Amino acid sequence: MRIALFEPDIPQNTGNILRLGACLGIPIDIIEPTGYIFDDKRLQRSLMDYVKYINYKRHIDWDAYVKWSNKNKYRIILLTTKSRKAYTTFKFSKSDALLFGRESAGVPDYVHEKAYERLLIPLKQNRRSLNVSTAVAMVTGEALRQIT
Repeated sequence: MRIALFEPDIPQNTGNILRLGACLGIPIDIIEPTGYIFDDKRLQRSLMDYVKYINYKRHIDWDAYVKWSNKNKYRIILLTTKSRKAYTTFKFSKSDALLFGRESAGVPDYVHEKAYERLLIPLKQNRRSLNVSTAVAMVTGEALRQIT
């Protein structure tokens, strides 16, 4: 299983997610371009000294990521507010790449089209979304519970 971030905007969130991956032993994919320079001090501050434990891969763009995912036989599981299927009802697999969109805009339609499945974190009425690092932690926890 992997965590993938589509064109992340906020370096602190990316740092938190990289730290989560380091602590849980989960590789992270960063699909560029990012909304910051990758050596941003805010990213480094949230990552703290866990940098020596992270396992990540940067992909130059969406097309490169899809090609790499297909070659390595990963199922792209998109977490999106534009789904009606709750992540808690899905059967996760070790070959899943949990994909999360940009904090400011989610993902475009061409990303939705390539997803194996689109899942939702159910929220109370009139609430738009969670912080992406919170969403990653919730869904990753459920996926790990199922596959380990």
